[in-house]
Amino acid sequence: MVGHLVMLHGMTGTSEMIRPFTESICPNGWGICHIDAPFEHPKRGFAWWRRDDPPEAPLDSATLEQVDESIAHVISSIPKDGPLIVGGFSQGAAIAQELLLTEVSKRIVGVIVIGSMAIRPLLLMERLIDFPPKLMLSMHGERDHILSIQKADECANLYEEVGWKVTRIRHPKGHMIDMSHVETIMNWMLEVVY
Repeated sequence: MVGHLVMLHGMTGTSEMIRPFTESICPNGWGICHIDAPFEHPKRGFAWWRRDDPPEAPLDSATLEQVDESIAHVISSIPKDGPLIVGGFSQGAAIAQELLLTEVSKRIVGVIVIGSMAIRPLLLMERLIDFPPKLMLSMHGERDHILSIQKADECANLYEEVGWKVTRIRHPKGHMIDMSHVETIMNWMLEVVY
C-alpha cells in the first residue's frame, strides 16, 4: 500500500518545524503533506485555532468555526486519492482526528495523536463506530503541563472502546515529541502499511 502521511504541527509551529520528524517516520514510497495552519500566531508560526482559554476547556462556537475552517484547509491541501495516515502534535493532532468526521475518513488507515486530545469526543466515537477499526498511536509526556496525561488516556480509550488497536507511548518528559521513540513509531507505521 502506498499513500500519504499528513502530520500537522502544533500551535506556534510550522510545517517546516515538524518536517524532520515526519520524514523520519514516513513509510518508504509514501508521500508527505506539508501544511501550515491557516491562522498566524502573534508570537510565532501558525495555529489551527486561537483562543486564551486553557487547552482542556471545551471549545466555544467561535473557536469551533476556526476548527472547521482549519479542517477545510487541510482537506483542500491533501491529495485527492490514496490511503492516508493522519496525525500531528498538540492542536495538529486534534485537527487530524477531526478528519475522521469528514469525507476523507474512508481513506484513513491510521491515526497518530501526540500530546493531544479529541475536540468532540462523543461525535468522534459515534463516527468511529461507523467503519472498521484501524490503528491508532498515542504519545504523551507524563510531565505535560499543557495537557494532562489523563486527557491523552481518555482519547486513546475512546479508540479502544470501538475496537481500534491502540499503541501507547508514555515518556517522562513534557509537552513535546519524544524523538527517542522514532523506531517504535516506524514499526507502528509498518504495521499500518502492511
